[in-house]
Amino acid sequence: MNFILRTLLSAAAVFLIANFLSGVQVDGYTSAIIVALVLGVLFAVLKPILVILTLPVTILTLGLFLLVINALVIMLAGNLVSGFTVNGFWTAFIFSILLSVVESILHSFIKD
Repeated sequence: MNFILRTLLSAAAVFLIANFLSGVQVDGYTSAIIVALVLGVLFAVLKPILVILTLPVTILTLGLFLLVINALVIMLAGNLVSGFTVNGFWTAFIFSILLSVVESILHSFIKD
């Protein structure tokens, strides 16, 4: 039940940010749910691999390169999900920061 609620909150965050941020488009709430699921899978599977491969750069930039990895994963999700488009790297970069902040706020209301 907690997984479903977190996924729906993430989808709401994606939908909310896409309405305010130009350059990111979500066709509907169904697409937002699919984007939330795809991002969850990509962040769980692909991100740890990328973090390990780019560890020297991440250490050199004091962890700021992780924001670049997040943006690249979001751009990949934009290519995988047909109802979700991201227009460029900087848009994905800003989207990843906003998504992290909004998800943190929304997930803080859920008790584990």
